[in-house]
Amino acid sequence: MSLGVFLAVLAAAFLHALWNALIKLGTSKLGAMVIMSIFEVPIGLALVLFLPAVSWEALPWIIAAGCTHFGYKFFLCTAYERGDLSRVYPIARGAAPMIVALVGAFILTDALSARQYLAIAVLAAGILLMARGVFAAGEDRRLLPYALGSAAATAAYTLIDGMGARISGSAVAYVSWVFVADGLIFSVGMLAWRGSRILPREGRAWRLGALAAGASFGSYAVAIWAMTLAPIALVAALRETSILFAVLIGWLAFGERMAPAKAVAAGVIVLGVLLTRI
Repeated sequence: MSLGVFLAVLAAAFLHALWNALIKLGTSKLGAMVIMSIFEVPIGLALVLFLPAVSWEALPWIIAAGCTHFGYKFFLCTAYERGDLSRVYPIARGAAPMIVALVGAFILTDALSARQYLAIAVLAAGILLMARGVFAAGEDRRLLPYALGSAAATAAYTLIDGMGARISGSAVAYVSWVFVADGLIFSVGMLAWRGSRILPREGRAWRLGALAAGASFGSYAVAIWAMTLAPIALVAALRETSILFAVLIGWLAFGERMAPAKAVAAGVIVLGVLLTRI
């Protein structure tokens, strides 16, 4: 992985933590996610007008990505209803690289070295330390199945996107069409399921949703682009440094407690990032 790709994925990690924080700010997490999904559609459509056409072979991957994103968003929002950003986010994001690496070893052509697997393992250790407060601090354990469901969906769309982008002919155009599919499937699906009452009425919620959609696209596009240049499992693992950013946002913006265990976990995650560069 080159230095430019490495720094770009770190920037994507920050943007990912940022849009999650914006969703967490909303009184209705699902409502905020629906607003973000609505804004994703025009963002994607506006971009595809100026980008090369994607290969028709990528269409099934685009639809599959949109469907897995529905599960990812639903599980994530439901978990945020039950736990803090600094707890839900590490669990939801942390298990995904392990699933990607294990499944990818059987179905992908990328070859990971023993050192790269060690880097992923160190990141996983830091993530597990970050999430231990669910048990140690007596937090709501009902968030766990939803956070893990989000992780499984994340692993699924990571593999789908990595392969879909490679055959699409244009990674950014692929991401743009996935944004359209994702936004339509989630917003239409949730409105059909829950009705228009799920939508917040205040203008602030819509402004935050628009900002979250922009940050989400930036994070997603950079990550998919990086997956065309570096091993998918390694990019997915490095992107999980967004956990460190999420913990900092939770501490500085939301006033969440920065316990010593969180600081240790953050250090382990940083070590994992350094190992990806050796």
